[in-house]
Amino acid sequence: MSGCYALLVAAGRGTRLPGDVPKQYRALGGEAILRRAARAFLGHPAIAGVRVVIHPDDRALYDRATAGLGLLSPVVGGATRQESVRNGLESLADRQPDFVMIHDAARPFVGAATIAAARAALDSAPGAIVAIPVVDSLKRASGGSLAAVDRKDLWRAQTPQAFRYADIVAAHRAAAGLDLTDDAAVAERAGLGLALAPGSEDNFKITSEDDIARGERIVAARPALPRTGMGFDVHQFGPGDHVWLCGVKVPFDRGLVGHSDADVGLHALTDAVLGALADGDIGAHFSDRDPRWKGARSEVFLRHAVDLVRARGGRVLHLDLTLICEQPRIRPHHAAMVARIGEIAGLEADRVSVKATTTERLGFTGRGEGIAGQAVATVLLPDG
Repeated sequence: MSGCYALLVAAGRGTRLPGDVPKQYRALGGEAILRRAARAFLGHPAIAGVRVVIHPDDRALYDRATAGLGLLSPVVGGATRQESVRNGLESLADRQPDFVMIHDAARPFVGAATIAAARAALDSAPGAIVAIPVVDSLKRASGGSLAAVDRKDLWRAQTPQAFRYADIVAAHRAAAGLDLTDDAAVAERAGLGLALAPGSEDNFKITSEDDIARGERIVAARPALPRTGMGFDVHQFGPGDHVWLCGVKVPFDRGLVGHSDADVGLHALTDAVLGALADGDIGAHFSDRDPRWKGARSEVFLRHAVDLVRARGGRVLHLDLTLICEQPRIRPHHAAMVARIGEIAGLEADRVSVKATTTERLGFTGRGEGIAGQAVATVLLPDG
């Protein structure tokens, strides 16, 4: 047996919320809703692993939203939520979980205390639902009249809903073909006793534009700390008819020598972002002894570093690069370089700076032996 796994249900289409993509892939505070939900479980000591159930048409959206997180490979859902959950549960069988938490991917603000409470409840019950008590007055409208409804003992169910794995997978198998409202209903049908675990008002489900706005306010109110990193890189000239700089192919009478494409600009930027994370340097992530990176495009490196920032719940605020060389001339390619860096890092053009200078013919760059790049990255990370 191997602990508790989290299963995030993200196979729905989210038709009540307008937009070009399903709501779980909508951006909230610069980060996909699904990504926020997944991070909450990934960072929790009670969780051994996280798997997402997705719609078969959403794999590209999923890959983009979860890049760098280290999730278990996704599983395809079914025609109903219940079928999707069953598919996800079956996919965990080889890991032999003790427990499983089933969570709506559209609830991005599930807190660590909520996850811990759900897990603790399983020590004394086969299942548990996260819920909060109803505090508003309730009315039943019928035939043009209103009648008060007693709110005593009424609770608003949330997710995660947590279960002993063997019990809930058996209950889902027995309920195949039904259309029950949630996993608690599946458990109740199987006669499983359920405990209540305290939820949170912040653990709401995104269903409308008002919910998106509420989520943006929550993100804005959370404390964050700016981090700054510096990067420096050098490559010498060698045979060739072009150089790669900032992801742009620049015609030139020589090339740059390196294990990858020797893009000195993107290498310096990658090191700057990694420096802001205090997460080593480019060589620690992409060794020049690894044949996978032979001739690789350096956009892979910068995108990886930016994904690491996002995986920690942060965002890149600004990138500043200075290229140091006598030749080739940078100015004719400046706009293309800014645009390409912005595309790779997901930044607007006014948050990317590319400058060029010379060393007045001093040193190796002055002698035309190579190009150097110096970069500064500013990122914002959650406090703690």
